[in-house]
Amino acid sequence: MRHSVILAVSLAGMTALAACGEKNADETVERAFQDVNVVDESNLSDVMLTVADPNEAVAYFNRTVKENPDRIDAHRGLATSLVRAKRYTEATSAYAKLVEMNGVTNDDRVDYADALLRAGDWARAEEELDKVPPTVETFKRYRLEALIADSNQEWKKADSFYETAVGLTTRPSGVLNNWGYSKLTRGDFKESERLFTDAIRQDPSLFTAKNNLILARGAQGNYALPVIPMDQTERAQLLHTLGLAAVKQGDLQTGKGLLRDAIETHPQHFEAAVRSLRALENNVSNG
Repeated sequence: MRHSVILAVSLAGMTALAACGEKNADETVERAFQDVNVVDESNLSDVMLTVADPNEAVAYFNRTVKENPDRIDAHRGLATSLVRAKRYTEATSAYAKLVEMNGVTNDDRVDYADALLRAGDWARAEEELDKVPPTVETFKRYRLEALIADSNQEWKKADSFYETAVGLTTRPSGVLNNWGYSKLTRGDFKESERLFTDAIRQDPSLFTAKNNLILARGAQGNYALPVIPMDQTERAQLLHTLGLAAVKQGDLQTGKGLLRDAIETHPQHFEAAVRSLRALENNVSNG
């Protein structure tokens, strides 16, 4: 009898231990799956923010925000994806919610200001940047400060911000182009020409800087194409711009000659140059 009781107690203990072991094992497996899901979701978020179609990323982060409304990283992903998708009005709304959440960073506020600038709300962008401490010295912050100073015609501040921004990036072509355009609008053609040339040196594919360089040279009465990298189509487009610049300067015959060169140079039919030349010849004949 005594042996039966001991056996029963032992079996009960073994059953309890087995149950406890199964429970711990289940919890361990569940935690492991949770960890895997977190890693997978983090990787998926990174993919969505970099290589995924921007609108697909917006849909993904919209779902994530609805399922997890307190996750600031999901709100941040949504706002960033909306900017990538060029849906700037929606992006500013997403950032407005983001900056009210716990865990918001100074970088979030800078990104919010960037979205506001893209949406055309310069006043609010300036207000948001003013909330960022001056100790935050990033390329993006100074680039935005330069653009805002430019819009306010605060030229000394703009030049200082542009110069600082250039020193904070290894890819300064875009900000050099912006700085050059600022100088161009002020009538400082020589300096703008130098800055556009520097931008092209940094990024030979930056056609905007090439076109701006032509405008700066044309404004000085220099109608020779500069020695810069260009394919045949780009050459035709730059000749077109140079022709229009000549016309603006009152050099009508030079302008017509450059437009004809543009038409002949383009590998396909260059409708814009044809229209410009036709309009110029009609005006001359009517005049």
